[in-house]
Amino acid sequence: MAISPLIAAFGLTGASATTASAASLTEVTNFGSNPGNLRMYVYKPDSAPARPAVLVAVHYCTGTGPTFYSNTEFARLADQYGFVVVYPDANVSGQCFDVSSPQALKHDGGSDPTSIAQMVRYTLQNMNADANRVYVTGASSGAMTTNVLLGDYPDLFKAGAAFMGVPFGCFATSDGSGWNTDCATGKITKTPQEWGDLVRGAYPGYTGPRPRMQLWHGTEDEALYYANFGEEIKQWTNVLGVSQTPVFTDSPQSGWTRTRYGSAGTQAPVEANSFQGVGHSLPASGMAARAIAFFGLDGSGGTTTGPIRAAGSGKCLDVPGSSQTNGTQTQIWDCNSGANQTWTRTSAKQLTVYGGAKCLDAAGTAAGAKVVLWDCNGGTNQQWNLNSNGTITGVQSGLCLDVTGASTASGATVGLWDCNGGSNQQWGLG
Repeated sequence: MAISPLIAAFGLTGASATTASAASLTEVTNFGSNPGNLRMYVYKPDSAPARPAVLVAVHYCTGTGPTFYSNTEFARLADQYGFVVVYPDANVSGQCFDVSSPQALKHDGGSDPTSIAQMVRYTLQNMNADANRVYVTGASSGAMTTNVLLGDYPDLFKAGAAFMGVPFGCFATSDGSGWNTDCATGKITKTPQEWGDLVRGAYPGYTGPRPRMQLWHGTEDEALYYANFGEEIKQWTNVLGVSQTPVFTDSPQSGWTRTRYGSAGTQAPVEANSFQGVGHSLPASGMAARAIAFFGLDGSGGTTTGPIRAAGSGKCLDVPGSSQTNGTQTQIWDCNSGANQTWTRTSAKQLTVYGGAKCLDAAGTAAGAKVVLWDCNGGTNQQWNLNSNGTITGVQSGLCLDVTGASTASGATVGLWDCNGGSNQQWGLG
């Protein structure tokens, strides 16, 4: 099997998962029939609650479960948020996972995906884990496996995050080899319906909900070409029944374009992250935390924290001059990660800033009313709905959060206005 492109190109840049926790990585044997002959490693942090969530973290070619544990941030995040991490370990020459054989591309068909599903079932049964919070992520071969697992086991996984993968079924071969050059080099293209049918065909008769997908890829990927990123978007938007036109687009950092499909929030049905000039070298430091937030494993308990970006301008909802004076009207400004641009949506539908010290407040109920900073008081004028079409509407007024005059300039004020579908009324949190 030709695996050298992945071996040569992969450069893991995630921070070490080493922590002060007394918990350690443990190998589990006899977790099932294990048709893929994989090894299973589990990290259960000391902070795990009585019924923890489960994250499956799948390594790249030439990697192992223990190295993926040591060289990525998922275990550190597990210490912080209390979920269990399962690290499958490929047990063949080259340490790649099977995403090519007919057995791998079928629900309980055998091979590596079935072994990983058995690991999850073992964890649910023996660690009292929460079957409603099971997720999967992976890099390179692990990202391809993430795509396959979401297709094979929509009944088991709630969401996935694929760092540098290819669509489900793209790597399929019929000659017994594990490498598909046409797929790797981005030469396989299909319609969204064709890609979606491959996923649906993996589990005939399944009619339940489908897992959400978060995608990551660099434009200069020399191992699994960037064209695969677009094909993945086509596939998963079709599978999840949402438009290929993004609801929300922004640039969290220079060279990073993020698009969300079906919803503008942190946990959209599909999120795609593209990195200009980046090769086969993801996840970089900090990206694991973004995946954890996408899964909802970041301990928010229904809250989400981050900047609120205006779709029309790419700028952030901002408190001018970092003021904490009641009545200060909000504006849009170049995103800078400041405390005056870091908002939290609480379970009470508030949008708070400065660590909860102040709330986003509608100073009236009519179109044109200012949206200002005010002490949090629980009023309905401080409650906001984050809607699937990207709008933020006031609970009291029903009006949309609006950049005045559809301006895209820094300093443009923010108020309430009748909802009209404009990009100046579309926002993304996180």
